[in-house]
Amino acid sequence: IAPRAAPDRRTQEWLTGRHAMGDLFVSGRIVDLILGFTALEGIGLVIYHRMTRRGLDSAEVLSMLLPGICLLLALRFSMTGAWWGWIATSLFASLVTHLADLGRRHARTGVQ
Repeated sequence: IAPRAAPDRRTQEWLTGRHAMGDLFVSGRIVDLILGFTALEGIGLVIYHRMTRRGLDSAEVLSMLLPGICLLLALRFSMTGAWWGWIATSLFASLVTHLADLGRRHARTGVQ
């Protein structure tokens, strides 16, 4: 097997994260950006409901978004090398909020 050639400068920059997109991922800021968009989505849904009285109310929006937010926090913690306890706590919080959302939806439908 022939030895691999050394990567060119552009490939090396991608591998080491020395560019704008790479920095977003290496630093974990990509998750911050996604969390910001998630917050905007939640705010937009609440405003829509308050203006039209259609769609999901504030509690439903929050219970729908919280599990995903917790998963994003776990991802952020793991990308930035945080203590494993923060990752585990975020994952557990995601499970709890997801189960609470399922319970809320189940109770609302009245299914036995």
